[in-house]
This record gives sequence, structure tokens and C-alpha cells, in this order.
Amino acid sequence: MLKNNECAAILQVIGAGSGRSFDLEAARYGKVIIMTDADVDGAHIRTLLLTLFFRYMRPLVQAGRVFAAVPPLHRIEVINPGGKKNELLYTYTEAEMRKTLSSLEKKGRKVKQPLQRYKGLGEMDADQLAETTMDPRHRTLRRVTLKDAEVAERVFDLLMGNDVAPRKDFIIDSAAELDRQRIDA
Repeated sequence: MLKNNECAAILQVIGAGSGRSFDLEAARYGKVIIMTDADVDGAHIRTLLLTLFFRYMRPLVQAGRVFAAVPPLHRIEVINPGGKKNELLYTYTEAEMRKTLSSLEKKGRKVKQPLQRYKGLGEMDADQLAETTMDPRHRTLRRVTLKDAEVAERVFDLLMGNDVAPRKDFIIDSAAELDRQRIDA
């Protein structure tokens, strides 16, 4: 992991060393925010990054200074009558999106179609990204706990390890949870 250019760059930027020599007081930042896409690929990248922090910068996680940004998955534009500006709503899961649409429909509100589904942060324009994921007044951050990092490391070890049987079992057992709507095909 330490030979990876991106991981090495993260360690260098934080500036507190790694592993046993990690010095929390030397960290250049009071808060580290991991920002990945809201889809499955983003979750995998977040798992890899959490594993890096857990293995090599654990005191940062223990001190509660690692966070994950929570970007929206959908943008719903509610059509306002007359010359009023349309209202923008953001949802973070498929279930929340369906519930929001149902509520709007019950209230007789119309929604601009098609709904925008973000496949990644790069699909948002700068204003949308700032408003939903970066602006401290509006963003949602999830503090990463030691337990989160431990789970990430277990999943990483399972999926990337040499032992095939547990990985196969995990994939088979998890297949029932697959949401086919979220697969880009």
C-alpha cells in the first residue's frame, strides 16, 4: 500500500508519518474528509482509504478527525407555478428518493423529468458540489469511528486476500442484497 503513489501522497500531505512513527500532533490538518462518489465504486474507494487510515494513521481515526462526506445520489427539481424559481431537493438513497417523490405527488407537486441521478461527483457542476457536499453550512459529514475502520479493513482483507473460499461465500451471500437498479449497464 505504501508503494502506491496516491497513498504515499496522502501520507506526505498529512505530514505526520505513518505506522508506529505517526505523530498526531504533527498532522497538518485538524480534520480529514474523504469524499467519494455515492455509488458502489465510491464505497469501494472509501473502504480502501479507510484501510489506509486504519493501518497507517490510526491515531487520526481514534481522535475522531477522519470524516466521510455524504454526497447526494439524486437531484429532484420541483416545478413551482408561475414565475417562481424551481425548488431543488437532494436525496441520498433510492428509498429516500421514492419516499420524496411519493410525498410530492400526494401534495400535487410536479417534478421535472428525468430526475438527475449522480453517477459520480464529477457529474455535478461546481455550484452543486459546493452546495451539497463541500459547504459547511449544507454538507453532511459522517465521523469515521475505529469500528468503521475495522470493518473496512476486514472487508478489504476479505475481498483482496489470497483466500478464495471466504470471498466466494461473501459474494454469494451478498448477492441477494444487490440492487439491480444501481448497476450501470
